[in-house]
Amino acid sequence: MAESSDEYILSLIRDKNSQNYGFSLLVQKYQEKIYWLIRHMLIDHDDTNDTVQDVFIKVWNNIQNFREDSQLYTWIYRIATNEALSVLRKKKNLFFLPIINVEKKLLESLTDDNYFTGDQIQMKLQQAILELPAKQRLVFNIKYFGALKYEDIAEITGTSIGALKASFHLAVKRIEKYLTSH
Repeated sequence: MAESSDEYILSLIRDKNSQNYGFSLLVQKYQEKIYWLIRHMLIDHDDTNDTVQDVFIKVWNNIQNFREDSQLYTWIYRIATNEALSVLRKKKNLFFLPIINVEKKLLESLTDDNYFTGDQIQMKLQQAILELPAKQRLVFNIKYFGALKYEDIAEITGTSIGALKASFHLAVKRIEKYLTSH
């Protein structure tokens, strides 16, 4: 099946007779990308699956209000990013832990995760990413794993392109430092 355009998907969703089919196409098109965006932030497979479901529920509930003043995927990525950050905040509050200890818990869940099939190098990279401050980790994950343009990331995060470039540069330097010292 050829990938459907966002315009076509939106036209199906806005038609009561085809909205379920259109939404199914939207989920097929973006589910894997959203999964990996969130997975790199939350690390845990089960938390990621739950969050992906929450993202698509929010998309379903709000798609009729989508004004098309941004691209559909940046709108969905923004929802996904906000949901993932919300889960991280809830974990921090649930355990009454500083964010550093939450990151330690995430690293422990990565090493215990049956779904993580990465080798030693991928494990080191994930460890290095977890050492980053939250904003740098978010920008690094979206840019590196999501391969989005800075303009799109700016739209998703509400951050200037210059600040994003600086955050990404600092993140790369910290990761390089971590990898060479560990």
